[in-house]
Amino acid sequence: MSQLHSGGCHCGHIRYQFSGALQDIAHCHCSICRKVSGGIVTTWISVAAANFQWLAGAPSRYDSSSSCARFFCPNCGAQLALLTMLSPESIDVTIATLDRPERAPAERHIWTDSQLPWLHLDEHLPGEAEETL
Repeated sequence: MSQLHSGGCHCGHIRYQFSGALQDIAHCHCSICRKVSGGIVTTWISVAAANFQWLAGAPSRYDSSSSCARFFCPNCGAQLALLTMLSPESIDVTIATLDRPERAPAERHIWTDSQLPWLHLDEHLPGEAEETL
């Protein structure tokens, strides 16, 4: 039986769901994630695109690079998901927008070459200078 997970933006305009296990969760330290989110790290889960669907509302799209499109709420601005050419068969979803984010702990760090030197977060987790998965 498949696990079903749901989430959405702060104002409730956008809702989504996906099925599958809560795995492949990473803290991203890239400078683009910092700039678009306003946070010092963004935690993502990668899920099969075929298992993901928008339930309510239409997210806006922002192409943050030539290989990455980000989706956010046009009302409240919450960053919800991204598609990357590095992994076109999957979609990355922000853990913070899940209805139950406490069920999805990070497993690794990515883009650690960009990590802020004063940030010490889950130092026991493995890290990758860039994303390799």
